[in-house]
Amino acid sequence: MSLLVGEIKQFVVENRWGEWSLIALYISLLSGVVVGLQYHPETPLFSSSSQELLIPFGSYFRSLHFYSSQLFFLFSVIHLAVVYQKSESYDQATWVKYILSLPVGLLLLFTGYVLRGDTTGSSAGMIAENILLAIPVVGGGLNNLLFSISDHGMSRVYINHVIGLDLLWLYLLWTHIKRYRVAISSNLFITFILLILCGLVAAPLEIQTGASHITGPWFFVGLQELLRYLPVLLAGVILPGLFIFSLLFLRKENRFFPYLLTFVLLWLIAYSIVTLIGFSR
Repeated sequence: MSLLVGEIKQFVVENRWGEWSLIALYISLLSGVVVGLQYHPETPLFSSSSQELLIPFGSYFRSLHFYSSQLFFLFSVIHLAVVYQKSESYDQATWVKYILSLPVGLLLLFTGYVLRGDTTGSSAGMIAENILLAIPVVGGGLNNLLFSISDHGMSRVYINHVIGLDLLWLYLLWTHIKRYRVAISSNLFITFILLILCGLVAAPLEIQTGASHITGPWFFVGLQELLRYLPVLLAGVILPGLFIFSLLFLRKENRFFPYLLTFVLLWLIAYSIVTLIGFSR
């Protein structure tokens, strides 16, 4: 108990978001191995729903993988915001890699949702395919590379989730994370919280219910809402793309920094509002 109290006190006076992100990543990878060994892309919903029957403590491991993955991404975003305070010490190419790790991390989360094969996963996958196919010239190729659910089921999504996107994320951030020497023994608080949380709260799994409205993953709800009012290309590609593009050049030495910062803040506020509207449906 004293170790946990000490961990909390240390976090108050010292930024530990990067370490916590890696701890969540370690737990996500280890639990993902257990879950993945029982997953079959040919029968996604059955594979997901039968985990607790086929694996000892299967429901727990599925929850552990689900929540540790969410925290991994959230901690990474917060850590990147902290790193931004020292962004002038990084060259442009390094900063671009850091920013591109955000959409790659989101795709990792998103493909995990899709692989469940439940109501939310199936709908999210269908929407993602339509968004990519709306991109002129390269849309079909991108869909074939990342999803192609209509033609190949979950096989492409599964390979990207367990191999492709992981390797890409490591490539983008390897020079940063290789400097960390993170041990679970020195991060007992977050480890304890994760292990207990996943024993108390089961990961969601939505069997087909015939509902007229389906709410997608929390990070996808705002985009899902935008698609109700705007063309697919504008809502699903151009607006998110402008946000990422602005972050790529959001450097204090950039003469357009005030305008980029204003756009980023307004975009975040607007997306948060649209997301809340989506959750209220």
